[in-house]
Amino acid sequence: MQSARAAPAAAPTEEPPALAETVAAGELPPLPERLPTPPFVDPLDRPWQSLGRYGGRLRLLMAKPRDLRQLVVYGYARLVGYTPDLELQPDILEAVEVEEGRIFTLRLRKGHRWSDGHPFTSEDFRYWWQDMAQNEALNPSGPPIALVVEGHLPIVEFPDETTVRYTWPQRHPTFLQDLAKPNPLYLYAPAHYLRQFHPRYAEPEALQAKIETARQRNWAALHNRMDNLYKNDNIALPTLQPWTNTTKAPSERFVLKRNPYFHRVDPRGRQLPYIDEVVVQIAASNIIPAKTGTGDSDLQARYIRFDNYTFLKDAETREAIRVSLWQTALGARLALYPNLNVKDPVYRALFRDLRFRRALSLAVHRFEINQVVYYGLGLEGNNTVLPDSPLYDPSFRERWTAFDLEEANRLLDEIGLTERNSRGIRLMPDGRPLDIIVESAGESTEETDILELIRDSWAQAGIALYTKPSQREVFRNRVFSGETQMAIWAGLENGLPNADMTPKVLAPTSQSSMQWPRWGQYVETKGRAGEPPDMKVGQQLMALYKQWRDARDRAEREAIWRQMLEIHADQVLTIGLVAGIPQPVVVNEALRNIPEVGLYNWDPGAFFGLYHPDSFWFAESAEQ
Repeated sequence: MQSARAAPAAAPTEEPPALAETVAAGELPPLPERLPTPPFVDPLDRPWQSLGRYGGRLRLLMAKPRDLRQLVVYGYARLVGYTPDLELQPDILEAVEVEEGRIFTLRLRKGHRWSDGHPFTSEDFRYWWQDMAQNEALNPSGPPIALVVEGHLPIVEFPDETTVRYTWPQRHPTFLQDLAKPNPLYLYAPAHYLRQFHPRYAEPEALQAKIETARQRNWAALHNRMDNLYKNDNIALPTLQPWTNTTKAPSERFVLKRNPYFHRVDPRGRQLPYIDEVVVQIAASNIIPAKTGTGDSDLQARYIRFDNYTFLKDAETREAIRVSLWQTALGARLALYPNLNVKDPVYRALFRDLRFRRALSLAVHRFEINQVVYYGLGLEGNNTVLPDSPLYDPSFRERWTAFDLEEANRLLDEIGLTERNSRGIRLMPDGRPLDIIVESAGESTEETDILELIRDSWAQAGIALYTKPSQREVFRNRVFSGETQMAIWAGLENGLPNADMTPKVLAPTSQSSMQWPRWGQYVETKGRAGEPPDMKVGQQLMALYKQWRDARDRAEREAIWRQMLEIHADQVLTIGLVAGIPQPVVVNEALRNIPEVGLYNWDPGAFFGLYHPDSFWFAESAEQ
């Protein structure tokens, strides 16, 4: 992991103009007293970067108030974070020391403060660990599963105000990666603020009054409502992000102002962010592309699809915007997920039959999808790693993906699905027609267009495809509960891994993996819910993931990665369609320090977070 950036030689003195009056009035300490020692110095040495100027308002469009959490993603202040080269480095932390792959000593920056000016110290880690994570009322399932290694929680020590140490009996190769996620493993919370909601610290009468005022059922519900740093929905909750939310929900417009205690500076020692305010306007998702094309957003990719590109490029001639195509890292732009845990026993038996999954894949005309929907720009094949990954093998992408109706029909006949109804649809063992309902979150016509094409080719194999769009939360809950037969969703989040990045998603470790949600739930809840893998392939992948965690050198980790990828390709656990579809990114032409072509990805990447939007600046005085 790269070391922390060195502090500037001289103490910074230039105040952001937006704060100068407050400092002069004595309402805010001067800059040297607000910065930690040392601060994080952003060198701004990438080809697209330069020293910036203060000021301006960055406008974003979001579809719902809960999207405000995206500002925590974009802000990307993390204990450790990824660089644009996808290397880990300390960020909020000054340094991290790793011993034997199992002992992690975190060094905090001296003098670092929360957005309200209160010191950020090891006490915030202690409060989270002892008073939140291990409190049964707040966390009935115990601390996050990401902290459990072979059934063991870490020993956590707090030697002094700027040191926290985590020790496991075995190696924990994903610990730092978990800290760098867009929705990170939080190990800290603002203790000075949250104690007022905790019975261990609060006066009983005062706490009860707060519970009643907030209309919560008990202190734990109140604490959980007030303590979520990621949701960004409590304007009183101090933060370490570059901008702090100042607008209570519900609202159609949210204003976030600069954090006067933010820990990053530019090479001249000037405190970041350069931009004073971020304004989030709520608009219906289906009109966000149009509003973006009329210049209503300064930085937009969310709710913008590839099929909006032509319209947006045309808008460049009329509005002060520039439109770029950024690389995406998904293993598949979209993939089909046969639910191996579906409740219906007949469909479950079919989806668990390898011949059936292979037949479904062979009956998908990927070339047609690529040409019709993506103008031939995509990479057809399985849901697997991309060619730019050192783990790429063409056979992983190609296996069982050639459009071959003859072989698909042969496999279906071999299973015994030989009887058909008057519509030519095969009959299942219980006499029902082989109708597969593919459910989606209903957020894109792109999904609908693709499923229409698959419907036509599957019909030639005697399979009827029906679509069922719904709201995202309803969709996900139906998948998790086993109601959904098959889902359509994005493929592997990280199609550009190296051997040291976790292959966790390739094993049934998460409920969010839609091909085996019940198996993943079993792992995430430590056996309290869900069910353990009862297929050999699930058990084999879990064993391989454990081997990867225990591996002591990169060669061994790489061999395990390749074995897991080969299993996925051969077993057709998901049905990938087309990958490598670029993401349109629309930028105000006055906005600087954002690359012309970047990586637009959730993890790793945090979308724009990888490029530190606190370093973005407007070349003109922005009353934008």
